[in-house]
Amino acid sequence: MSVMRRAVLSGVGQGLKLPDVLRLYLVTDQASLGGRPLTDVVLAAVHGGVSCVQLREKNLPTRDFVAQACALQALLTPLGVPLVINDRIDVALACGAQGVHLGQSDMPVEQARQMLPPDVFIGLSVESVDDVLRAARQPVDYLGVSPVYPTPTKTDTAAPWGLAGLRQLRGLTGLPLVAIGGIHLGNAHEVLRAGASGLAVVSALCAAADPCAAARSFQAIFSELTPS
Repeated sequence: MSVMRRAVLSGVGQGLKLPDVLRLYLVTDQASLGGRPLTDVVLAAVHGGVSCVQLREKNLPTRDFVAQACALQALLTPLGVPLVINDRIDVALACGAQGVHLGQSDMPVEQARQMLPPDVFIGLSVESVDDVLRAARQPVDYLGVSPVYPTPTKTDTAAPWGLAGLRQLRGLTGLPLVAIGGIHLGNAHEVLRAGASGLAVVSALCAAADPCAAARSFQAIFSELTPS
């Protein structure tokens, strides 16, 4: 069963529906921070309008990963912004994260669903049409369309979907689609027009000199597409 079965998320986003929570989705990247503390960059981006934060740490030892996750959870919970943990179910359980994001080579979704509390949502990266069709039979709550454009922050991905691929996926599933890979202010509008429910942004927020202002600029694009 999917989180689509739940009209509203419990305990996060102050009653927002999942597509709203996923709208401006910050994915952390330590290499892009320029020596700044992660919590400072995340807090600034959230003040600018980031609605969801994914902690992605491929190289940290487990103890350090848990400590970082707990620090972010303590920062985000009072603000009603959900924390998503990339790949690691154990870390998500340890910090009480509201979401988990899995890749095609990570723990199978069915097993993750059995281990996680029922109100924790699960995202799954999809790199082919077959991935999307399989996801329809899995307890997945949103799909990460990865990558939409080529990106230097993640090199272990398939060929980019492009806008045509994103449109194709929009026609194949009713699940929220979060676009990731090379997303920036110059292409965000066309990605949303092609069917993305949300934008997963890495460098355009983590490397921004002013993450708050950068997030506000993305929010302005959403406002342009929202009927008055």
